[in-house]
Amino acid sequence: MKAKELRAKSAKELSNNLDDLRKKLEVSAIEYRTKEVKNIKQIKSIKKDIARVLTVMQESNNQGETK
Repeated sequence: MKAKELRAKSAKELSNNLDDLRKKLEVSAIEYRTKEVKNIKQIKSIKKDIARVLTVMQESNNQGETK
């Protein structure tokens, strides 16, 4: 998921996307602890996606305040 794609989404879509990513991270973390995870890099990727979504949400909030 790229930041450019995220900027095109509405705030509600970003919020829903963030919730989904957090659920995926929770499931992946549990699988990691129980040694069921097959791709450890997936956890890192999910964390980066969460950070991107939060960054885009913060950017849109900051732009709204300056206008």
